[in-house]
Amino acid sequence: MRIFAFTDLHSDIRIADKLLAKIKKEKPDVIVCAGDISDFGSGMRILLKKFNTGIPFLIVPGNHETPEEIKVYSKEFKSIKDIHLKSFVFGNYFFLGCGGGGFTEHHAEFEQSEEKFASALKKLKIQNHKYKIILVTHQPPYKTKLDKIYGEYSGSKSIRKFIEKYNPALCISGHIHENEGKSDKIGKTSIINPGPQGKIIEI
Repeated sequence: MRIFAFTDLHSDIRIADKLLAKIKKEKPDVIVCAGDISDFGSGMRILLKKFNTGIPFLIVPGNHETPEEIKVYSKEFKSIKDIHLKSFVFGNYFFLGCGGGGFTEHHAEFEQSEEKFASALKKLKIQNHKYKIILVTHQPPYKTKLDKIYGEYSGSKSIRKFIEKYNPALCISGHIHENEGKSDKIGKTSIINPGPQGKIIEI
């Protein structure tokens, strides 16, 4: 399967048009956005309308849009699939999404988001006996190349524990712009931050 993944677009229409050109050329099976497609909701409808191309477009909210906004537009546009705390099955692949998140461990907001992540991830119904799992999160897992910034790790411990328990084939995340384009592994799980320029992932 060919996935075209990107994250942290922040309402940049110019980059969105470049992504759409790449998508037209690459012809992926699925498009994945790991959050922050908008700049605090600005221009979100315009962007999602552009990506309503007929190819399944799986999205989770970042910290710049709300789950409610994603839910509304996924009902309006047929190709847009809200996978926040939900699943989406495509062939032999089981996509799971968990959006939102805080910034660093030194902020109270981060600790609250960790509690929400842990609770949310427990509610997801995992079907690893039949499908290959692909996890889509805005916040990167803890202690990887994707969450290290200014010499400290600022990712989610709950997401890391989830990965260690269920061993998904792939985790797509974003949030930390300084780590755009980086990849790493936790066990057998590949972890990728595709950044706003996007990346084709074959799996």
